[in-house]
Amino acid sequence: MNEKVEILIPAEAIENRLREMADEIMRDYADKTITFVCVLKGGAVFAMDLARKISLPVEFEFLDVASYGNDTTGGTIKFNKDVGSPVTGKNVVIIEDIIDSGKTLSFLYKYLSAQDPAMLRICALLDKPDRRVASDFKADYTGFVIPDKFVVGFGLDYAQRYRNLPYVGVLEFVEA
Repeated sequence: MNEKVEILIPAEAIENRLREMADEIMRDYADKTITFVCVLKGGAVFAMDLARKISLPVEFEFLDVASYGNDTTGGTIKFNKDVGSPVTGKNVVIIEDIIDSGKTLSFLYKYLSAQDPAMLRICALLDKPDRRVASDFKADYTGFVIPDKFVVGFGLDYAQRYRNLPYVGVLEFVEA
């Protein structure tokens, strides 16, 4: 089997939407320092490109989580890396590459809320609502709503590849 990537969201569209999202965030966080809590690894490319478009001070924290189990058991979420310091009193934006089932983001939202930040918002490059299982949160800033396809690029990967693509594409497997 060979892999083929068909462009779903071109680089120019991502660039334009990031500018719009940055403007929305700056409006909501006017004159405040923002703490981006980036969900690794996929959110890193998105977080950095978005931060460069924000003229307010931006601090960074990083989380790395893994989900174990399956859809029928609900799975368990474990930290591979927690934030370096508490977000208490900070103006936080969780940065996620894609909202799929929503289980991990729901967990992280509750976890960070318990630390009593001044503000807590969710920002996702992609939203795949057809796969949503957890519905106890809503993204405040969303780049693109996409169909239920396996996507790569702009931070999203398949077997640690394709993260560096400047666009988001649908990964397909084709006969050689």
